[in-house]
Amino acid sequence: MTKYLFATGLSGAGRSSAAATLEDLGWFVIDNLPPSLIGKVMELVEQRGSEQEKFCFVLGRGGSETTNEILPVLLQLRKQDDTLKVLFLDASDEALVQRYEGTRRKHPLEAEGLLEAIKAERNTMKDLREIADIVIDTTNLNVHELRDQLVKLFSDANSSTQMELSVVSFGYKYGLPLDCDIVLDCRFLPNPHWVKALRAHTGLEKEVRDYVLSFEDSLELLLRLDELFGFLLPEYTKEGKSYLSIGIGCTGGKHRSVVIAEELSKRMTSHGFTALVRHRDISK
Repeated sequence: MTKYLFATGLSGAGRSSAAATLEDLGWFVIDNLPPSLIGKVMELVEQRGSEQEKFCFVLGRGGSETTNEILPVLLQLRKQDDTLKVLFLDASDEALVQRYEGTRRKHPLEAEGLLEAIKAERNTMKDLREIADIVIDTTNLNVHELRDQLVKLFSDANSSTQMELSVVSFGYKYGLPLDCDIVLDCRFLPNPHWVKALRAHTGLEKEVRDYVLSFEDSLELLLRLDELFGFLLPEYTKEGKSYLSIGIGCTGGKHRSVVIAEELSKRMTSHGFTALVRHRDISK
């Protein structure tokens, strides 16, 4: 069966890097095709029985007018083929400003200023983001880390129908991750930061893990989460959800959230799911 992926997102958030990675993974990538022609291309693919089975359309480079055309096209195509997926690449305003200033390239919507252009594009694309099956926040990802995530999501080795899970630990002091479906706050747990012998260590180390898990509240939290996701994961799967991202936050993203994220991912396995774990702020 032919697979269709639509990759879009904010300018500067990684569309070009994503397109290159998907091409390396064997997807036939079509960049910047006018939205009105997408349906015709798909018809040709199906009629001619192409041996190529994976097609990715990279959308959103044509400015606000083209962007406004994309949404109705995607909604119509979804009625015809509910297996197609939409990937949206996002990033914070600050990260996008830094990237544009670093490359000295002009934003496609830039008129009165770079930040205003970024905000205008974000507003234009908010409806596209809402219908996306997968949202990747590239704020704290380099090109190699973005590639790793895309490989895990879209390589043939990962082509099963099982819902893909991602668990990310983070620090509230550095802001909420943009790409999480569910965010859980574990700041109520005792903080290893205030234990001098543990402050320089992370939740990946035994000393910190043993400390965090020595409290009844930590074990109770994990028990409740195990029950919650034991119920939610099969329901999300039945509903057809293909990707679920869970954020676990503490103050700095170095101790408590790391331990809970690691433990939660282990419990996902007992429910028949494999979770990709990432610790966003562990080295800050």
